[in-house]
Amino acid sequence: MIEFQHVFKSFGRSRNILADVNFNIDAGEFIFVSGPSGAGKSTLLKLVGGLEHPSRGSVTVNGHRTDQLAARAQPYLRRTVGLILQDAHLLFDRTAFDNVLLPLQVQGLDGSMAATRARAAMEKVGLRGKEDLHPIEMSGGEQQRLAMARAIVGRPAILIADEPTANLDHANAVRIMDVFRDFNRVGVTTLIASHDTDLMAHYAQRTLHIAEGRFNDTPGVPA
Repeated sequence: MIEFQHVFKSFGRSRNILADVNFNIDAGEFIFVSGPSGAGKSTLLKLVGGLEHPSRGSVTVNGHRTDQLAARAQPYLRRTVGLILQDAHLLFDRTAFDNVLLPLQVQGLDGSMAATRARAAMEKVGLRGKEDLHPIEMSGGEQQRLAMARAIVGRPAILIADEPTANLDHANAVRIMDVFRDFNRVGVTTLIASHDTDLMAHYAQRTLHIAEGRFNDTPGVPA
């Protein structure tokens, strides 16, 4: 499903953010990426999502090397990946509902079916009744949940989230993690970067721990 082979990543003349990273993730796994701030967690997630390409080595997602995809093929691969980044890139000139609806409109889904799925996604993350708000009218935590609704509405094969509970209180953090777990239980491969050791202890099947650009791969949570 996801394979990194001897992946190095740097920007310009800076040191390698990732250095000779190797791992495989099978379909249906639930994995956390842990490590200190600046260790390379966000960069790794962007490599999986095709938003960045390795400086050296290869990243393969769903059987496709992300750096060798033709430009016309990249949107089709990205439709299989639900991305929840720290910068949610919400559209502030559209309502919350329209933000969630947009990926389905791009895919050409029937209007009534798309609307039903968008409402269901918002309800899943606890935003029922917020459909007509604009993102600017929502709290940081609500915006984070809105980004999650937008990521899951397309029913992706892979869910990637960068610190998805950072702006949430404990109750909403647990609610969101339960949503991830529900999707994982029906076969969605889930990869989450987090500092929250309590959540990792409760949810992690496997943890990739990054420090100084290199990984340790352990079941559960590293001691």
